[in-house]
Amino acid sequence: MIILITGGSSGLGEAITRTLAHNTGNTVYFTYNSSAEKAKQIETDLPNTVAIKCNFSVIAEVEALAGQIAEIKPDVLVNNAYTGSFMKAYFHKTPAEDFLTGFQQNIVPTMAITQAAINVFRKKKSGKVITVLTSALINVPPAGASIYVANKAYLQQMAKVWASENNKYGISSNTISPSFMLTTFTGDTDERIVEQMTENHPLKKLLTTTEVAETVLYLVGASAQVNGIDIAINAATSIK
Repeated sequence: MIILITGGSSGLGEAITRTLAHNTGNTVYFTYNSSAEKAKQIETDLPNTVAIKCNFSVIAEVEALAGQIAEIKPDVLVNNAYTGSFMKAYFHKTPAEDFLTGFQQNIVPTMAITQAAINVFRKKKSGKVITVLTSALINVPPAGASIYVANKAYLQQMAKVWASENNKYGISSNTISPSFMLTTFTGDTDERIVEQMTENHPLKKLLTTTEVAETVLYLVGASAQVNGIDIAINAATSIK
């Protein structure tokens, strides 16, 4: 199986890359931006992986990746990359242009890459799109995360469109919505907040990237009948 993962060199992305590449029958392409050393280490550890430099803020690099997809001919696309921060400022203190920047750096690149993948999938009459969202779309959104949550909400609806428009071609589009994890992306979260979240967690421990990666692995192997769903990974702290 040929798999393409965006943002696959660090944090959750690295866990997904390593988990999917554990099966040596898979060829796993993954993108990276600033984590060149980590990307090289993954390639060294896992010979069936291929790193691709792609900065979502650079249009030329996104277009280059979209063009490569026709050559890669992936069976699975995992939309994981995110440019920006988790929590930035309260909504009323956030300049309107920051929302536009967030859209341009996250939604537009994901659209271009997913379009290219779906064009390949339609020719093959099969394919899977797996998009990483957030349980903040289910629970009360954290203060200061309006840009992040808004971008994820947009992708949530697009994932439904991808599922409904392409199901007759054997293409599935599913999403996962993990709760808070300690990664480089959330590394600047105040320690006191992390301690409070851990204490309030039903299991008294935060979600790990490995647990989320295992859910992605399930969707990679799932039947095309599993389509248009969202898997919330939040220890039932909120049930849809």
